[in-house]
Parts: sequence; structure tokens; C-alpha cells
Amino acid sequence: MKTILLVLCALFLFPAASAVHAQSAPEGIWEGYDGEWQHVTKQVIDLANAIPADKYSWRPAPGVRSVSEVFMHIAVSNYWLLSETGAITYPKALEPDDIDTKITSKPEVIDWLTKSFEAVKAARAKETPAALAKKVHIADRDAPRDGIYLRILIHANEHMGQLVAYSRMNGIVPPWSK
Repeated sequence: MKTILLVLCALFLFPAASAVHAQSAPEGIWEGYDGEWQHVTKQVIDLANAIPADKYSWRPAPGVRSVSEVFMHIAVSNYWLLSETGAITYPKALEPDDIDTKITSKPEVIDWLTKSFEAVKAARAKETPAALAKKVHIADRDAPRDGIYLRILIHANEHMGQLVAYSRMNGIVPPWSK
């Protein structure tokens, strides 16, 4: 009886907490690497589509990456990190060091971003547990290939958060927040 009273008091005093627990998790959440990858790629692509083309050149301050540069940084990093695992050859079209500042149109940015996400998904799907445990040399250290894939996932989430802030600063509500 005491437990029931405590729960009812908690629900009455903290209704927001009960609403959070009542919500279902977005697709992919808590489903391991592949599910989390599906979740973040959907959010990043949905946000890329939601931001108007005229905002792709917006930057919060001089010397800080613009919207298009952040999206292209994600795409370029995906390909670079995949190439470091040996899973793919880095695309020649992305070879100039400053390519993330040269590809700026919304359709082209979304195309590169989408292709980079698909490349990561396809490459990881082919990996065996033994291959994921194999070490590669990156940034002056040896790391398991699985660690590289984890870095790709974390990196995408990190910049998705940055892009949410950019969007909100421009009055754009992320599609999943509506």
C-alpha cells in the first residue's frame, strides 16, 4: 500500500517524469550499433532536409563551420574513417582537403551525406566479429576496427547535436521534436 501511495505521489508531483517513461523509444534506440546507426542517420538526414537551402551557408560566427560544412564534415569523416579500416577506398571526388567548403548546395550535400551513411552501413554489415577485433593503425595508435565504427557513430551524433543548435538558432524545429 505504501508503494502504491508513493508511486501516485510521484506521478502527481512529477508528471513530466511519468510522461517521459510512457513514451516509446524512437526506432533503433537500445538496439545495438545497427539500431543506433539507423537512428542517427535518419535524424541527420531529416534535419538536412528540414533546413532550407538558403540556410546552408549560415554560420554562427566567423571562422565556424557553416551548416553545409558541418554536414559535409560528417560525410567526409565517414569516408575517411572507413578507409582507415580498410573497408573502402577513399573517394577521389573528396580528395581536396577543403572539399567540405566547396560542396555547399543542399541537394549535393544531402547526396554525399546519404551515400556516406549507406557506405558505413554496408561496410559494417560485411564485418565479422574477428574482423571487427582486428587492429588498425590510426592517429598514432592501434585501435580495433570496431572502435573506428564506434567513433563514426559518436561523431555523427556529436555533429547532429551541433546542427540541432544551428537549426534552433534559425527558428527551425527538428522534425522529430514537433
